[in-house]
Amino acid sequence: MSRKGQSITLSISERDKIQLQELALELGKTWGDRPNISRLVEAIARGELQIAPNNDWSNTRIEALNCALDALTDAGRILEAQAIAQLLQERSELSIPLRNKIERFLETPPHPWRIELDRYILRQQPFQLSYQDATGRLWSFTVRHAQINRHEERQYLDCWCEETEGNLDIPELIHNWCLRLDRIPDAAIFPIEGPWRPQLDQIAVEIHLCNRLAFAYKPKSGDISADWLENQVKQVVRRISSTYWFIREVQREAPDMMVVGPQSVRTRLREKLLALCQHYENS
Repeated sequence: MSRKGQSITLSISERDKIQLQELALELGKTWGDRPNISRLVEAIARGELQIAPNNDWSNTRIEALNCALDALTDAGRILEAQAIAQLLQERSELSIPLRNKIERFLETPPHPWRIELDRYILRQQPFQLSYQDATGRLWSFTVRHAQINRHEERQYLDCWCEETEGNLDIPELIHNWCLRLDRIPDAAIFPIEGPWRPQLDQIAVEIHLCNRLAFAYKPKSGDISADWLENQVKQVVRRISSTYWFIREVQREAPDMMVVGPQSVRTRLREKLLALCQHYENS
């Protein structure tokens, strides 16, 4: 005996019909292996599926998720960033610029090696890495700790490596390397055996801030203490893993930021400043 039921007619565009079919397929409402809109509507009527507004998120929530998307991307956590982007893409209240941004992000998948790199870091899995520097020279590193950080608008792999040849940092930090992500060749990463280190090598530096910088200073990652001294000078003690990036920060804030110690960092900064003065005298 054939099954009888009441029929309804839906006046919808072809685009809406395709979207309903995709939704029916996603939710398992099919006839054989084909999506069935009637079964989708029937499931909604019976309360098996819930319908909720898709335009009631506040601007604050959307902006928070957008900030989370950027932060996860900057941190190299691409899989989590993609999950946030897909969540936002489903909303109807997005502005056109934000929707275009998210669509571009999702349409441009990261390189397979980048996803693999994120997984190694998440699992604390040591790995071997090939890297091409600015001169075209190819390096090989044995990485036992890694984190993806942003330095001056670029993403870098900050990592602890067994190799030290060619590292120009001070002896305490000579195992730390800072590698640009866009210079890692494809298929250049594979796992290795051995322990994963808990962090990069670090040293504590002491800096003194004066004038407006002392009052405007905001705590940074790695700060151990920030105390006021006499004459409205702020003393900051911070852990750093690279003298290169630290000295660049100090140079930007000179003369209102001064390195007090350790002497090795103070001497290195002094040499750079003297070289800079020499360039100006000779020009």
